[in-house]
Amino acid sequence: MTAVEPLRIAGVGYLNAAPLVHGLAGDPGVELTLASPREVARRLAEDEADCALIPVAAVLEQGGLEILDLGVSADGPVRSVVLVAARPFDEIRTVLLDASSRTSVVLARVVLSWMGLSPRFLRREAAQAIAEVGGDVAALVIGDPAIDLAERFAHSIDLAAAWRAKTGLPFVFAVWAVRRGAVRGELIERLYRAADEGISAASAIATSYAEAKGERPDRFVSYLTRNIRHRLGAREREGLLRFAEEASKLGLLPDVPREALFPVDPGLGLTNADGPRARRAASVDALLDRVVDGGRLSFEDALHIYREADLFALGMAADVVRRRKVRADVVTYIVDRNVNYTNVCTTSCRFCAFYRPPGHDDGWTLSREELGTKLREVVGAGGVQILLQGGLNPALRLEWYEELFRWIKSTYGLGLHALSPEEILYIGQLEGLSTEVVLARLRAAGLDSVPGGGAEILVDRVRRQIAKAKCTSDEWLGVMRAAHHMGLRSSATMMYGTVDRDVDRVLHLLKLRELQDETGGFTAFFCWDFQYEQGTRIAPGDHGTVLYLRTQALARLVLDNFDHVGSSWVTQGPAVGQIALRFGADDWGSVMFEENVVSSAGTTFRTTAPLIERQIHEAGFKHARRDVRYAYLTEPT
Repeated sequence: MTAVEPLRIAGVGYLNAAPLVHGLAGDPGVELTLASPREVARRLAEDEADCALIPVAAVLEQGGLEILDLGVSADGPVRSVVLVAARPFDEIRTVLLDASSRTSVVLARVVLSWMGLSPRFLRREAAQAIAEVGGDVAALVIGDPAIDLAERFAHSIDLAAAWRAKTGLPFVFAVWAVRRGAVRGELIERLYRAADEGISAASAIATSYAEAKGERPDRFVSYLTRNIRHRLGAREREGLLRFAEEASKLGLLPDVPREALFPVDPGLGLTNADGPRARRAASVDALLDRVVDGGRLSFEDALHIYREADLFALGMAADVVRRRKVRADVVTYIVDRNVNYTNVCTTSCRFCAFYRPPGHDDGWTLSREELGTKLREVVGAGGVQILLQGGLNPALRLEWYEELFRWIKSTYGLGLHALSPEEILYIGQLEGLSTEVVLARLRAAGLDSVPGGGAEILVDRVRRQIAKAKCTSDEWLGVMRAAHHMGLRSSATMMYGTVDRDVDRVLHLLKLRELQDETGGFTAFFCWDFQYEQGTRIAPGDHGTVLYLRTQALARLVLDNFDHVGSSWVTQGPAVGQIALRFGADDWGSVMFEENVVSSAGTTFRTTAPLIERQIHEAGFKHARRDVRYAYLTEPT
């Protein structure tokens, strides 16, 4: 007989979720993992779990999930999702976010918007957020660290209580959600049986938890049995729908119709798998109309459009959104130079024909004289910055970069769009320093912005296959988050067409969108397909002009909080670059004095500023030179 694979179930490790997972521990038919709400949602989205207890924000963002009437909710104070401050909230300028649950982060923004407040939001770990509260800085704290935290501060807002006071409805924080196709009676029975067992044992669970912490049991027993509810009824459903509506108004979550979440015939507490799928199959035009009108796409919506929309309808929708974001008749470009300062690299990416390992005879690092020649050419051509990237070279330490940056700034006065997240992380590893310290020192030396290189696909299954030594998706995003929080800006990129699937590309876009919601630090997005002609060690995946145009147009629709999308003429060629300007792009990118990484794989398109301007005009637009933050340096002509 063929062995039956265990059910992959991901649960939240907080006390408020313990009754729902208590009965699953030790079940031989279950592979149970416990993690933060954010990590649990990622596991379900990236097919590392069949079923997960995920934040309702993730349900709305992913779409296409079947949800049970079991979860974590509160009909009044919750005690474990609180905003705390030393001053009244109308004096608060910054809120530090414990971002382990996107639902609570979005709820905090909704509640503060009701109060007419729009502070700056910065991400912190819970302990650090609590420690930094003071003055005009408040903190959002979630889960076990937040229980009764409000008692320690002069001012606090219990977010579930604030929600109840405004709407008269319970607030649902998380629900059991099942991947479509993973719905099996055995799974559902296990989840309900475990919930019944855990809810009955809630007092004992809370007592055991308190004893392990060396605290009195009564406060945790009252929390778990009085503040938290685990069965979801009609009022909880109304609360969930109202949350979707309020978050959609602020552009934070997709607008999900009632029937997509709660079909008429749920059956065994589970939403009907056929209902939402049938509705989506006939709704491409409606989805395009929605996003053109300013609505936000869920994962399911975006994937459906990507697969099914007519190419030209998709392009027209992207063009409409582009015109709403930027001046419709203008395409920008920048005069800079892509300087690769070393080809020595330790990561051995299978898709890269440029790198050489340390000690290789063909390895090199540019001298100051070689760099000076390149930089003088940029200045002579009216250039304003350089894009400086290279391999992970263990011979180059932080002081080398600091001296280089100071020399470039003092000698040539050029902007520094420099060092991908991968390079910044590697420098930190060599020096034993945090990302924040490395960025601060590089910024003091002259760093102006961070390029989006090394993103490839921000799904770790893909990253492990094409570049197993590279940073994880969370690490890449973490560098960008740190850069944005200190005032630096960055671009965002996607290289597709290796082992990635369409679902991976959509997940990549959603991760960028979520970070942009948090920081607002991305200036623009660029995508291109893997260039595999020569020297690479991985077979090509999906590629081609049509897929490029579909992908760029989809990015313009999904990345509703990005202002700019760039045309990738370097890989696609100038003619396709012109077409891309009608598929959501508003920027031509850079004058290419040189390009070494892509050209190592055989792609060698080049251009000049006059030729760029002619190509923009031929496509029906005016041109304007820009800086790294997309401010015009010349009047549109």
